[in-house]
Amino acid sequence: MTKIKYNGIEVTVPENVYEPSEDSFMLVDTVIYYVSEGMNVLEIGTGSGLIAATIQKEYEKCSVIATEINPKASLCAKHNGVNVIRTDMFDALKKNKKFDVIIFNPPYLPTVDEQIEGWLNYAFDGGPDGNDAIESFCERVIDYLDDKGTVFLVTSSLASIDRALKIMEINKLQPEIVNSTKHFFEELVVIKASKSRQ
Repeated sequence: MTKIKYNGIEVTVPENVYEPSEDSFMLVDTVIYYVSEGMNVLEIGTGSGLIAATIQKEYEKCSVIATEINPKASLCAKHNGVNVIRTDMFDALKKNKKFDVIIFNPPYLPTVDEQIEGWLNYAFDGGPDGNDAIESFCERVIDYLDDKGTVFLVTSSLASIDRALKIMEINKLQPEIVNSTKHFFEELVVIKASKSRQ
């Protein structure tokens, strides 16, 4: 069991749950400036719940819900005060429910054979080119996004940032990179996207 503190939020993270790291911190630091009181916010794949919990604390009048496929992570996020639904991405959500902000820190590591055993694999395994989860997310997110809503997604140069941008464009989203940070083996970026006006 690990305790992670970030910007006044503390979450407890057991084994088999993704431990918040540079990508999580960069995403929450970015998103927090685009959220405002009264918004409906959805986080896909909340993990420990750090991002959703931070938004809840900062904006008490927001409706914040999260989804999570890993049963251990789902219980972890609930323990950390997050309203979480155990499901795969959007599966348990009604299509008539629209959100102002949808957040996703996907598994983006390109993997072929080196999978992690158990549920934790869902937090890392991005498929052969690292974009499998991003593709699945982008194919469905438009149905849950308010017409004036915004999507925030993290990806890495390990999975091809250009490929992620292209996937979003193909799925009728207008993406732009709004934050980035370089590490010794990769560049991480936060992509912000809205519905295409075409």
